[in-house]
This record gives sequence, structure tokens and C-alpha cells, in this order.
Amino acid sequence: MTAGLHPTTAPAQAHESAPRTPVAGTPNGNGPLVLVLASLAIVVALWVDNHGLGQLGAGAGTAASSLGRLTGLLAADLLLVQVLAMARIPWVERRYGQDRLARWHRVLGFSSVTLMLGHVVLITVGYAAQARTGVLAELWDLLVSYPGMLLAAAGTVLLVMVAVTSVRAARRRLRYESWHLLHLYAYLGVGLALPHEVWTGSDFIASPWARTYWWSLYAAALVAIVTSRLGLPLVLNLRHRLVVARVVPEAPGVVSVHLSGRKLHRLPTVAGQFFVFRFLDGVGWTRGNPYSLSARPHPSMLRITVKDLGDGSRRLADLRPGTRVLVEGPYGALTAARRTRHRATLLASGIGITPLRALAEEMPPGTTLVYRARSEADLVHRSELESLATHRGLRLVYLLGSRARPGSWLPGEWAHVGDAAALRHLVPDIARNDVFVCGPDAWADAVRSALSAAGVPGQQVHVERFAY
Repeated sequence: MTAGLHPTTAPAQAHESAPRTPVAGTPNGNGPLVLVLASLAIVVALWVDNHGLGQLGAGAGTAASSLGRLTGLLAADLLLVQVLAMARIPWVERRYGQDRLARWHRVLGFSSVTLMLGHVVLITVGYAAQARTGVLAELWDLLVSYPGMLLAAAGTVLLVMVAVTSVRAARRRLRYESWHLLHLYAYLGVGLALPHEVWTGSDFIASPWARTYWWSLYAAALVAIVTSRLGLPLVLNLRHRLVVARVVPEAPGVVSVHLSGRKLHRLPTVAGQFFVFRFLDGVGWTRGNPYSLSARPHPSMLRITVKDLGDGSRRLADLRPGTRVLVEGPYGALTAARRTRHRATLLASGIGITPLRALAEEMPPGTTLVYRARSEADLVHRSELESLATHRGLRLVYLLGSRARPGSWLPGEWAHVGDAAALRHLVPDIARNDVFVCGPDAWADAVRSALSAAGVPGQQVHVERFAY
């Protein structure tokens, strides 16, 4: 059935109670935290073993230098851990999803840069106090006299630049392509900032245990990057050889790109996932953009649906059949495998409908899809959604119009209804549903707040953001 557009639409009949036994387990969210804490504990233990703790009582200069070593080691550890987190290791991506990994990456990134700046300050102040010289003079001496320090300074500048441009206010002012290019400098920053630890770091050369730990972490990060970012994509593209089959207009500023290739039945992807695409159509092909599949993968065809949000997406309307396509992926965990209950609700806004349109094909009858758009003209894949409603029992609800108020996920027509009350009105048993959410960041945040207020446990809420 297709629900009406008016807020007084009769509430759906309550579904039968979902069983308490989960359909599919969710990943243990504490596992990565335990690993990070364990790695930090090893670093602290190695620092203590190298007399770091005892030096805290040996005078202000020595204490500052010792704390500077510790903050530098912790910063290096977190830098390498975050490289591992965002290396796009397939099993990590499938288990935790890009959205969760991006949040961890953000926390680890800001923490590591803060510790790195603390390291610079403490080491400089400590050495200056021990040498009885000025701080600026000591900083200059460190830069020009110690091996690797100029490289470390350049790496620090790059990492600070990446951190500054990753602040939400800065992100909103940058195109995705520009932000992504700047963000790639983080790899160069890590590569430049860490070698001085190998050449001059007393904690690195202090013991075989220290050398074993650090070299193992460096090797793991390098292997992960080379394998996941270079090796696997190379094999994927040589095997499947994707090309553009046709481009179909869907709505104002929205097109679907249909892709054909070889042995697509062996492509390891499911509905709800996304790839990073590079279309070999001329200038700008090197910049990859993430697009979700907008239909369940087919043995002979893949489809993405893209809204004109920037230079990269604008070019897709002019793609010609036969254009070669390079892909990385699949990524993302907004899939049917994340379900923990027998009932599901899908909440989409704007072009966020694309992964949920694909996911709707794999959901059980009785699933509710709430689709938020500005107008009927902006509804994408409407006929397909209504066909799913007719033939697969999808309950379809359109919420149209401009935003009710800042911080709300609802349109103006629903302004008199609270955000959580609207959820309970549309899906009376929402607290017993798995809820899949995809849309702009601010809208998705409003939905999550409403779901929490409506009593939906956090482990039943699955989010994929498309503003990477």
C-alpha cells in the first residue's frame, strides 16, 4: 500500500510483536575500543620501561621532556591506528560500516593531532630548560640539528591542515572533491612525521620489545594501505571491467547511471552498499566519489543514482555509453545483514533514498519506507517504489514540503506534531523495528534524536551518511 501525504493519514495497523531473539547479531562496538586502549597501554608500558615514569621527578626540564616523549608516542600510535581504521579493509568495512569508522577516524585524528602538538611544546620546553636556553632558540636547534626533524615539522603542518579542514564548519565550505584531495595529504603527513621516531627516538631504540612493537604497527598500516587501497581495487577492476551502459534522467538534477561488466554475479556486493567511482571521461577522473547502489545488484548490471551536488556528480549526466569506470569497494554496512528484529522501517531524505531503494528489495513484507522530499517532482524512483509497495508489501509514506523548523526531520505540514510523536504515529511499533536511516547529516541527526525519544534502542538504528 502507499500511504497518503497528509499528517492526518490513519495510523498503520500495529505489526505483530517482534521476537526478542535477534535475527542477525550486530558487531560488538567495544571491540575496537579495547584494541585501541590495549595499543595505548603497550605504548605507556614501553615508555615506563625506558625510565619515563622515573624521569618525572628529576626536575622540571627532564619531566617535560619525558612527558613530551610520551605524548609523541601516543600521537604516533593513534596516527597509525587511524590509518588502519580508514584503510578500507573489506572485513572491517563490512563489520562496522563507513559511518562508524568515519566517527572513530575523526576522534582518533583530532586526538592524535592534539597529542602531537603537545609533544612539540613539551619537548621544546623540556630541552630548553635542560640546556638553559630560550624556547625559540631550542626549537630552531631541534629543527636543524636532529635527523628527520624538518620532515616531522612538514608532516605536522600537513596533519594540522587536515584537522582544521575536517572541522564541520570548514567542511561545509568545501566541495567534497576539494576536501577529499586535502584529506589525502594526511597519508603524506603521517609518512613525514614518523621517521624521526625511528632515527632519534630513544623509546623506539630502547629495547627489542619497543622495536618489535613499532615496526609491527608500521608494517600493518603499510600492508593494509597497499592491499586494500591498491591491490584489491586493481584485481576488482581487472576482473569486472565496468563500463557505462546508459544514463537515465530521473528527476531535476538527478540521473541514474547503469553499468555493465564481466562476471558481475561474482562481485561481492549486496543492496545498501556503495563504491567509490572514477569515470574515465577526461579531466578530473582521478577524483573518486562515493555513490550507493540504487537497486539490488544484478548479474549483468549495476545502477547508481546521483544528484547534482558538485563538479564530480554534475559530470555524470554527460557520460557516454562505453566510458570505462574504475571502482573501489564495496563499502558500507547499511545492509539487510544488520537486522536484529523481524520488522524494519526505512527513513530516507532526498538522494538518501538510493541505498534504501535497493535495500527495500531485500526487506520482509510489512516494511515501512518513509521518504522525505521537497516536492513530488523531487521523488526519485517513485514508480519503482510503488511497484514494490504493490508486489512486495512495502508500506510507502511520502513526507513532502519544506522543513517544519530547524532541527526537525519533518516537513512544515507536520509542524504541529512532535518529531518522536510523528514516528510513533507513522509506525506504532517503531520501538520494535530495526530502523535504517540515510540522508543529509543534519536531517539524519534529527531522525536519530527522534528515534531515541520514541524509545528505539540504539543497536536497532542503522545509519549511513552520504556527505563523506
